[in-house]
Amino acid sequence: MAQLDTLSTRINAVSPSATLAVDSKAKAMKAEGIDVIGFGAGEPNFPTPKAIVDAAALAVQDERNYRYTPTAGLPELRQAIADKTLRDSGYAVDASQVVVTNGGKQAVYETFQILLDDGDEVIIPTPYWTSYPEAVKLAGGVPVEVFAGADEYFEPNIDALEAARTERTKAIIITSPNNPTGAVWSADTIAAIGAWAIEHGIWVISDEIYEHLDYDGAKTTYIGAAVPEVRDQLIVLNGVAKTYAMPGWRVGWMVAPARVASAASKLQGHMTSNVNNIAQRAALAAVSGSLDAVYEMREAFNRRREVIVSMLNEIEGVNCPTPTGAFYAFPDVTGLLNRPLGPSKTVFTTTSELAAMLLEEGHVAAVPGEAFGAPGYLRFSYALADDALVEGMKRFQEWAR
Repeated sequence: MAQLDTLSTRINAVSPSATLAVDSKAKAMKAEGIDVIGFGAGEPNFPTPKAIVDAAALAVQDERNYRYTPTAGLPELRQAIADKTLRDSGYAVDASQVVVTNGGKQAVYETFQILLDDGDEVIIPTPYWTSYPEAVKLAGGVPVEVFAGADEYFEPNIDALEAARTERTKAIIITSPNNPTGAVWSADTIAAIGAWAIEHGIWVISDEIYEHLDYDGAKTTYIGAAVPEVRDQLIVLNGVAKTYAMPGWRVGWMVAPARVASAASKLQGHMTSNVNNIAQRAALAAVSGSLDAVYEMREAFNRRREVIVSMLNEIEGVNCPTPTGAFYAFPDVTGLLNRPLGPSKTVFTTTSELAAMLLEEGHVAAVPGEAFGAPGYLRFSYALADDALVEGMKRFQEWAR
C-alpha cells in the first residue's frame, strides 16, 4: 500500500502557479463578501471584440465543428497564423510550421517535452513568468536563472548568459514585452541573443504573446526577423489571450521548424487532440481581422499604466520603473521590508509575507516577486477597470503608511 501514498518525483518537484494561487485566494475572499481588488491575474478586463464573438456564434451552428479536426489545428487557422506572422513579425513561415494548442501554456509545455532530455539546461532570464521553470522541470530539465534587475532595465546581457552556459545548455527563453516586468528589450539585446544562440547551437524559445502591447515609442523586436539565421532553431510561442482579450477561449500556438511542429502534433495527439473547434473559429476571426480593437485596448492600458506607476511611486519605500510593454507594473518594495506596516504594524522580512498581509488586511491582491525569481518586488497587473485600479492603489498607500 505504500506505493499508493507516493506521487511521482516529477510532480512533487513542481510548484503551484503563484499567480493563479493569488487570484484564487482573492476570488475566495470576494465570495465571502470581502471587497478585494485584484491585481494578480494577467487577464484583460475587456470583453472579447464583438466580431470575434459573432464568428464563434456562427460556428456553433456549423456541423463541421461537431467533429474531430486535425490535431495541429484547423488548416485555415494555421494559414491565418502564418499570414499574421508575416504581417506582424515581418517574415514568412509555412502553415505546416504552426501547431494550434490549448492556450499558450500548452505550447510552452510541449516545447520542453520535445526539446529536453533529463539534465538538459534551459537558461531563463529572470524575472521570469512563473510557469517557465516548472515546465522545464516537468520535462526533466534544469532551469538556470540569469537575473537582471531594474538597474539593467530588466534586460539580460550576453556576458551573463555566457557565464551561465554549459555543455548541457539546450535552450534559452526570451520574453519581450516581458511578464512580469513590463520591459521591452532593445533591438540590440534581441539581436545579440540571436547571434549568441547561433554561435553555440542553442534553441531560442521566443514568447511573443504581448507583442502588440508597447508604449512610449518602444517596439517589439521579433528575433526571427532581426536574426533570420536563427529561424532553424527558433520556436515562437503566442496566442489570442492577451492581444484580443480572449483568455478564457484557450487558443495558443507555436511556430517552429517543421520537424518540431511535427513532433508537437504527435505529442498533442496523445494529449488533447484538436483544440475546441468553436474557439478555433473565433481565433481565426481574431488573427485575420483588424487590429483596431487591440489598439483601443492598448490606449486604455497606457492610461492605466501612467496612473499606477505614479501612485506606486507616491508610497515611501516603493520604487516603480515605468514599464514600456505588456500590462504589469513591477515595483521594488524592499523599502517596505523590516518596518511596521498595516493596521497590525507587522514587520515583514520577505515580499511573500508582505503580499499575504496586504491581501488579508488591505484587501489588495498582488503577486510577490518570489514567484518570478525576484524577491523584493511585487507584480501588479493593470488590466483592470480604471476606478478599481485607483481604489486599489489608495488602499495600498493607506496600508503602507
